[in-house]
Amino acid sequence: MKQIIQDLKNGDTILEEVPAPIVKQGQVLIQTTRSLVSLGTERMLVEFGKANFFQKALQQPDKVKEVINKVKTDGLKPTVNAVFNKLGQPLPLGYCNVGKIIAVGKGVEEFTVGDRVASNGHHAEYVSVPKNLVAKIPDNISDDEATFTVIGAIGLQGIRLANPTFGESVVVVGLGLIGLITMQLLKANGCQVIGFDYDPAKVALAKSFGIDAVNPGEGIDQVAYVKNATNGVGADAVIITASNKGNEIISQSAKMSRKRGRIILVGVVGLDISRADFFEKELTFQVSCSYGPGRYDESYEQKGQDYPLGYVRWTEKRNFEAILQAIGTNLIQVAPLITERVPLDEYIQIYGDMGGNKSIASILLYPEKSGQPNRSIVIESNKITPGKGTVGIIGAGNFTSAMILPCLKKTPAKLKFISSSGGLSGTTLAKKFNIEQSTTDNSLILKDHDVDLVMVTTRHNAHAKMVSDALNSGKHVFVEKPLALNQDELDQILKAYLQSGKTVSVGFNRRFAPLALKMKKALGSGNTPMNIIATMNAGFIPANVWVHDMEIGGGRIIGEACHFIDLITYLTGSKVKAVCMNAMGTHPEENTDNAIIMLKYENGTNAVINYFANGSKSYSKERVEVFHQERTLIMDNWRNLKGFGFKNFSSASSGQDKGHQNQFNLLIESIQKGGHPIIPMDELVNTTKASFSAIESLKTGAWVVVD
Repeated sequence: MKQIIQDLKNGDTILEEVPAPIVKQGQVLIQTTRSLVSLGTERMLVEFGKANFFQKALQQPDKVKEVINKVKTDGLKPTVNAVFNKLGQPLPLGYCNVGKIIAVGKGVEEFTVGDRVASNGHHAEYVSVPKNLVAKIPDNISDDEATFTVIGAIGLQGIRLANPTFGESVVVVGLGLIGLITMQLLKANGCQVIGFDYDPAKVALAKSFGIDAVNPGEGIDQVAYVKNATNGVGADAVIITASNKGNEIISQSAKMSRKRGRIILVGVVGLDISRADFFEKELTFQVSCSYGPGRYDESYEQKGQDYPLGYVRWTEKRNFEAILQAIGTNLIQVAPLITERVPLDEYIQIYGDMGGNKSIASILLYPEKSGQPNRSIVIESNKITPGKGTVGIIGAGNFTSAMILPCLKKTPAKLKFISSSGGLSGTTLAKKFNIEQSTTDNSLILKDHDVDLVMVTTRHNAHAKMVSDALNSGKHVFVEKPLALNQDELDQILKAYLQSGKTVSVGFNRRFAPLALKMKKALGSGNTPMNIIATMNAGFIPANVWVHDMEIGGGRIIGEACHFIDLITYLTGSKVKAVCMNAMGTHPEENTDNAIIMLKYENGTNAVINYFANGSKSYSKERVEVFHQERTLIMDNWRNLKGFGFKNFSSASSGQDKGHQNQFNLLIESIQKGGHPIIPMDELVNTTKASFSAIESLKTGAWVVVD
């Protein structure tokens, strides 16, 4: 399928060929017929992509601070690599999609194949969209008209926050696509509406809808105009739908408001607010979040958990439906807003010069297609010769892009497949790293006779099934940590492992780091007890991010602290026999990312893992201290190692190296030449069970024996 993307590195807007997505659980697969180009929003993205590195930095000062802090802790090279990796990920454009449903995912009951729907899908021939971001289109509304559903919902949400009543005066600043729809909705609500814009064509269009629209460029004082139009009272509410970096709009909005008026920001403007303007009138200011309640809520959008109508009357989906109803009953007119209709293949007519594009609404037309969409594409010029060490990768996220693929390219591995859920990220990486095929169908990898190693780098809740499926298909498996999220998943993997005769490797890379190897050598292999303190200054991650979800990410203890459990197992040459975990706070639950984990090992070792999310980012992220036979080792952030009391060792250093390259070198060698797995399976199982036991200990408040 074809999809429009923005290259953030060089600024090009590209019509890319990518595999079509497979419908996911809780989603519907839509074959697109139309999509609306949101010129305001998409222009900002395109202009950001075209900006040079210095200009990009000026636009994101907070990101610059993060980069500087990362340089201080991790060093220059890892930071530069991370920045360029981020810029190398293309951005899919578009969020106003219309089409027909061709497949329905598990758990979706309100839609059927053949339904015409509007959604926030991208500019792509096929999109898989969660059910709560999709609305059915009434029969009396054309596909062209329905493309305004999402953009209309943005304006509607701004109005709901302003909460205007019949007869109130509302000013709309900025008469672009959202502003013109907002004005019509306000008029339908019985409000006196005044609009401002410097574009004469937009002002004229607003007037054709019976709106009092004014061009300030004609020398009209906006504040005085509003005062006069409202008999000196001022506006009850101001809705800003403009895009402007200056602070003048917010200042004028305050001055034209009545006492205790409301100002709602839907667009993007400078926010250097004058306290005096707001203080004297006790003004209310609020920023509108996109389409309405539910936006950016993982439970609502991705899991399909609706808010009860009795408590949340207007969600983003119900806003979509309200806009469609308004279009269908002619409360608002959207057809006059359409400036141009452009075939998808001629997209450059719209994106070639967005800065000079004076269109109100541009609609992309998609070709009619029959049959099943193509879910795999071949990068012809990069075709490989099959042989041992042929790899299929399932997952094309940040870590795959930034770490796994750069490391694999330095090995003799033959990269045949990469699979991604949407097709775009996998295709981008396939081209960058010379991978033969990009696909959205994992079964192609499992069925391919050339592939002997499957690498799983997806979200954590998919690990166990994909590992089991790969083993059952006769493939060796490498999976990023964690191996499993619970005992049932681990049992499922062990059953497949014992029947397959293939190896399983987990991305516990720390044990392969150069400084970890030096620590192991210095400590020797005497299997004598040690005291170990390992600290992970993990950093704060917001509570709504998927890693905290016990069903999806498993929490940060199972998902990340397992790294240090494995590292201590490697250093001691022993396995965990009991775990006790205590969490910060007076009411710890089953999930935490501020905890102290105590570990007893079979050889008598005592270890403590401090996993903290409340530390400073400027402090080292990882630190390990080992006390053993009147000797001490201190490793700081995988850059420095100091030894005290050792006869032949005092210190070592390296560029920050957490062992990824060594890990993949050994992994590919083991696949090509055979021999022992890079980490014994019993240690992988023990580490995984120890992480489960830590969570169990948190629930019970007692030591838990690792069976």
